[in-house]
Amino acid sequence: MTAGGPRAPGRHGGRAIALRTPGPRVLIAALLLTAALVGGWLWVRDSSLVAVRRVRVAGASGPDAAQIRAALRTAARNMTTLDVRRDQLRTAVAPYPVVKRLDVQTQFPHGLTIGVVEQVPVALVTAGGRRIAVSGDGTLLHDGTPASALPIIPLRIAPGGTHLSGYPLTEAQLLADAPYQLLARVGAVADGPAHGLTVQLRNGPSIYFGDPDRLAGKWTAATAVLADPGSAGAAYVDVTDPSRPAAGGGPDSRSPPAPGDTGPRGSGSARLAAGATPAAG
Repeated sequence: MTAGGPRAPGRHGGRAIALRTPGPRVLIAALLLTAALVGGWLWVRDSSLVAVRRVRVAGASGPDAAQIRAALRTAARNMTTLDVRRDQLRTAVAPYPVVKRLDVQTQFPHGLTIGVVEQVPVALVTAGGRRIAVSGDGTLLHDGTPASALPIIPLRIAPGGTHLSGYPLTEAQLLADAPYQLLARVGAVADGPAHGLTVQLRNGPSIYFGDPDRLAGKWTAATAVLADPGSAGAAYVDVTDPSRPAAGGGPDSRSPPAPGDTGPRGSGSARLAAGATPAAG
C-alpha cells in the first residue's frame, strides 16, 4: 500500500481501536444507582416533606359553596405538592354539577390553590311544576337554587339525566351567546315552525333568530336594533339574516316580513342596517 492511500477499515493511525464492554460490576452499579434515584424520588414525592397543608379554594359560590370547598380541602390534604391527583379532586365535587372544571396550582412545598370554574345558569327548565336551572351547554344544575329572573325554557316532560338534548339544548345554547344586558331582559325562549328560535323579552318585542347559525352575530344585530329609536314600540325584531335585521309588528303593521325579505312591509315594519351606530337605549 502506498503512503497516503486508504487505510484498512477499523484502523486509526495504523492501530486498531478496541471498544471495551462495561463489566458486570459496572452494570450492576449503574442499575443500583438508577433504582436508588427512582426510589428516592418516589419516597420524596409521597413524603410529609411535601405534604399539602395549605389549601385555598377560589371561585365557589352559591348555596353549595361551603360543601364544595370542604370536599376539595379533604381530598387535597391526602396528596402532596409533587403528586396532585386531579381525578380525585374531580371525584370529590362530582355530586355538584355546578362545577364545570378545576384549575389547580401548587406552591411548593406545602401549598395548593384550586380554582373552581362553575357552570353559569342561563335559563330555567320548567315542566310539571318543577324548575331546574340549566347552563349554556345544557347541563342541568339540580343542586343549585334557581334564580327567578332567569329566562324560561318550557317543557312538557321533565328532563331526565344530567343534560338537555334536542331543541331544548339548542335553546340553552342560544341563551349562552346572549349579551349579559339582554339576558336579564329575556322572559322565555322557544323553537317553533314559524320563526325558528324565538326569544320573548320581558315588556318588549320578540326576537326571531331562525336557525341556530351565527348566533353571536344575530345577538349583536338584535342589540343594535333595540338601541335604535326607530324600533320603539315594535312587536318583533327579525335577525334571521343578521346583515339585514328588521323591526316591526307595531300597532299599524299588517304582517311581519318573511325571513330574508328585503322589501317594504308598510308603516309597521322597518329594515335597519346592522352596521349602524346604535342610539342610546
